[in-house]
Amino acid sequence: MRAVIQRVKRAEVEVEGRVTGSIGRGLLVFVGVEERDSTQDGIWLTGKIAHLRIFNDDDGVMNLSVVETGGDILVVSQFTLHANVRKGNRPSYNRAAKPEKAIPLYREFLRNLESKIGRPVQTGEFGKVMSVSLLNDGPVTILIDSRE
Repeated sequence: MRAVIQRVKRAEVEVEGRVTGSIGRGLLVFVGVEERDSTQDGIWLTGKIAHLRIFNDDDGVMNLSVVETGGDILVVSQFTLHANVRKGNRPSYNRAAKPEKAIPLYREFLRNLESKIGRPVQTGEFGKVMSVSLLNDGPVTILIDSRE
């Protein structure tokens, strides 16, 4: 499972002209499920996201997690995170999990993340074309892959 995590001042996602998720200060998380991923990948990744110390403390040092700051989380599914561009210029998505595997793992990922932070997370809609807007804070952008 792969995630791109961005520290944001605000973010929102729209599907077909309606806002499905919106947050203030917190984390925007793009997550992609790979064909070989399992429940364990999601559990490990949610722990990393919930406790990733990328928010400033009173001394201006990145030392606090989203849990400690009470920040929000917006999760957007994104199969293109598993694009392979080694050959040619057209990305191949053969490593991305098919919906019948990815959807249950994605939903389990959301439940685990909510459990770790102790409150609901905002989301887009799996498999839909989405418009995401954000104001990156820092900028701080982190890539995490459960396979690395």
